[in-house]
Amino acid sequence: MTTIERSHAPAGAAERRRGSTVRAYVALTKPRIIELLLVTTVPVMFLAQRGLPDLWLVLATLVGGSLSAGAANTFNMVYDRDIDAQMGRTASRPLVTGEVTPVAATVFGVVLTLASTGWLWLLVNPLSALLSLAAIVLYAVGYTMILKRRTAQNIVWGGVAGCMPTLIGWSAVTNRVEWPAIILFLVIFFWTPPHYWPLSMRFTEDYARAGVPMAPVVQEQITVARQIVAYSWVMVATSLVLVPVAGMGWVYLVAAVASGGLFIAEAHRLHSAARRGEPQSRLRPMRLFHFSITYVSLLFLGVAVDPLLHLPLPGLT
Repeated sequence: MTTIERSHAPAGAAERRRGSTVRAYVALTKPRIIELLLVTTVPVMFLAQRGLPDLWLVLATLVGGSLSAGAANTFNMVYDRDIDAQMGRTASRPLVTGEVTPVAATVFGVVLTLASTGWLWLLVNPLSALLSLAAIVLYAVGYTMILKRRTAQNIVWGGVAGCMPTLIGWSAVTNRVEWPAIILFLVIFFWTPPHYWPLSMRFTEDYARAGVPMAPVVQEQITVARQIVAYSWVMVATSLVLVPVAGMGWVYLVAAVASGGLFIAEAHRLHSAARRGEPQSRLRPMRLFHFSITYVSLLFLGVAVDPLLHLPLPGLT
């Protein structure tokens, strides 16, 4: 190796280590979950504004919301590192591999909490900041520390934290929490079980090995599938309540009916397969899991586009 090559080698190794460390801290925030949360934040801002909201306000809300969600997810990884080590799906997380220490991750979570709360308080409004802080507490304490390891209803009530972006998006524009935001909050609340339980059905053995009483671990598949169908119907019905309450038009109605109908059909498909006692390979619960993400994207796209196009339904203004 030449002198030049030797001088560049340590620098290159250090740069790779820095890059690896940055990726590890980003992984603590669970970026894919943050993306889904933001999908429910921005469209609500369009609806609250009844048009295009201030772009700076949108950016400020997105940054604050991302920091807040990152904080909650980081605390979740710190507390659940023992569980994550026993599950194939989560065994590569930074706290399991040792890329980040629990103390460093906790400090990171605290910094994100302070940054998100201060950012939203100063650049959006205090109500949005407090709602954001409540979401962190609900997820990190309510779900992760209290419910997750104790009850099969963990994801039902723990999912409240994931509903908060609808309230935050609305309050960012109006500085209030009003019925349209509450209805969309409830849509996400009823969406969470049929979104997450199929994933739990796919990884039942992992959750059982880790001692987490997810519904598919402690209940029969047919029982879980029946509940998924029930929640799916209630979710779609709740989404339609937004039409008269918020004066939604054709765009939202078509999006809600079409995507909701496909969701219910897929839920019934899963239920039928479970009733027949199909093996995991033919049960295919992940079909519903993946479509549930598409459903939220389509529904909230309708929420955003509807006030822009303004195609009112007869009898609604």
